[in-house]
Amino acid sequence: MDKTNAPLSAGYHDVAPEMLATIVTCLEMTARPDPRPNPPADGLSVERWIAPTLDEYRSVYRRVGENWLWVSRAVMEDDRLRAIIEDPAVEIYTMMRDGERLGLLELDFRESGQCELAFFGLDQSLIGSGAGRILMNVAIDKAWEKPISRFWVHTCHLDHPAALAFYQRSGFRPYKRMVEIFEDPRQTGKLRADAAAHFPVLRAK
Repeated sequence: MDKTNAPLSAGYHDVAPEMLATIVTCLEMTARPDPRPNPPADGLSVERWIAPTLDEYRSVYRRVGENWLWVSRAVMEDDRLRAIIEDPAVEIYTMMRDGERLGLLELDFRESGQCELAFFGLDQSLIGSGAGRILMNVAIDKAWEKPISRFWVHTCHLDHPAALAFYQRSGFRPYKRMVEIFEDPRQTGKLRADAAAHFPVLRAK
């Protein structure tokens, strides 16, 4: 997680129009939860993605995350991104159907004894279909195959509105809340201007 500052005082706090503010919730599980059944697969499968190219990775990353304002990997320097996705302690999986990549799962084991659910997302066409449960069951299985004592994730209110409850149903427990303020990527050209229409762009007067 990024460096945090002192807690905000109660009350309203102005945010510059070119910036976004979001509430981040950090969640963790410290033991493997009881398994939850998979829904019908409907032709879906989850496969390990070995050595994706940068273009392939960013294409899937944008596909599943652009509507939720995922931007970090889309604009990350090539060398830095390559070092992450080629690190043997980082495992990448995709949800597949008919040869098409429709979901992204990234597990980061770079910190000893822990696993971060770094990225978890689906194509819009799969949301609400049960595909998320299939992908999460794989995430939990793969994470706890390793000798870890903690599996953790963070989400924010810019994500799908059902994301936080879904993580809790999956066995994660909230333990910290933060406010993150960052540059609106739609106003800088880092994301397309009409991304995340549910969260309006504010223009300086």
